[in-house]
Amino acid sequence: MPSKFETGMSTRRAVLGDTHVDRAEAAKTPFDEPFQTLITEGAWGTVWSDDTITRRERSMITLALLAATGNFEEIPMHVRACSQTGASRDDILQAFLHVAIYAGVPRANHAIKLAKQIYAEMEENKP
Repeated sequence: MPSKFETGMSTRRAVLGDTHVDRAEAAKTPFDEPFQTLITEGAWGTVWSDDTITRRERSMITLALLAATGNFEEIPMHVRACSQTGASRDDILQAFLHVAIYAGVPRANHAIKLAKQIYAEMEENKP
C-alpha cells in the first residue's frame, strides 16, 4: 500500500500537472521541506485523494474557499488545474457567485478577474 506521501504526490501531479510539481520540488529547500511534506501528505494524500466527492467538486470548493478567505495567490494555480479535474468555466463562475453572496462582492470580483486572466493566458498558449 502506498504511503500518504506517495499517494499525495500522485494526486498532486494528476491535478496540478508534472510541470508545476517538478518546479515546486526543484525549489524545495531543507527549510521548507517539512511544509512541502505536510501539504503533500495532508492536502493531496488525504483530502484530495479521498473519493467521497469528485475532483471537479473539490476544485469548485477550493476556488470558492480561496476567494472567500482572500488567498488570491493560489487561485491561478487552481484555475489551471480545472482542466485536469473537469471543473468547467461555468462551474468556477458559479463558485465565485456563491462567494459574492456569502463572502463579499469584492473578493468574488477579484477572483473572477484572476480567472479571466488565466483563461486568456491559457488560450494564448494553446498549440
